[in-house]
Amino acid sequence: MQEVFLKQDKLDFRSLEAIKTLRTNVEFSGTNVKTVLFTSTTPGEGKSTVSFELARSFAQAGRKTLLLDLDLRKSVMKGRYKRGRVRYGISHYLIGKVEIDDVLCFTDIPNLFLVFAGPVPPNPSELLHGDRFEEFMTKAKEIFDFIVIDTPPIGSVIDAAIVSKHCDGGIIVVKSGKISYRYAKKVKEQLEMAGCKILGCVLNQVKINGKGYYGKYYGKYYADYYGEEKQ
Repeated sequence: MQEVFLKQDKLDFRSLEAIKTLRTNVEFSGTNVKTVLFTSTTPGEGKSTVSFELARSFAQAGRKTLLLDLDLRKSVMKGRYKRGRVRYGISHYLIGKVEIDDVLCFTDIPNLFLVFAGPVPPNPSELLHGDRFEEFMTKAKEIFDFIVIDTPPIGSVIDAAIVSKHCDGGIIVVKSGKISYRYAKKVKEQLEMAGCKILGCVLNQVKINGKGYYGKYYGKYYADYYGEEKQ
């Protein structure tokens, strides 16, 4: 097993509360919800950040948690959070080069494990359709209490829909003011057509005008969660 040290941002109190609220909403989605994917409509909406923080929150709550980076085409996880060398990623596993213990990364956060994407393969969708990925997910579910999966924007590629077949639910991250309601609805319908249970939506980077602490903080960091009943 590989070992990495993570570059961690110190979150503001309100940011921590927002992530805890998200974690609580996921927990209340059902006791059978243990594997959740995150996607977005377009790049740059913050899905990787939300995925990381939710996984860290579950780990800090005592759950043995895996954060799986499946943005095989344009991952940001390795460059953003890793300190230290990582030799193998999930793409190495999917082509049969290594086994699951070789790609797992033990981190300096208790209970949190990572699998990075690895080198960009020429055929990401085909690899995710294959038996090796199904085998990986079966083994991972036996090992971990909770699995958070970061997938590419489904508005760009179909990978998230493929991955959703192995998940208990999905969450869409939407950057406030970036996309239209119609586009977000179309992305939601794409996931539903693949059989994915939509747990909710994270409205990210909401800009709220105001003076003082709340206005300053919310303008950059605030995220809200809309559960299934509000869709």
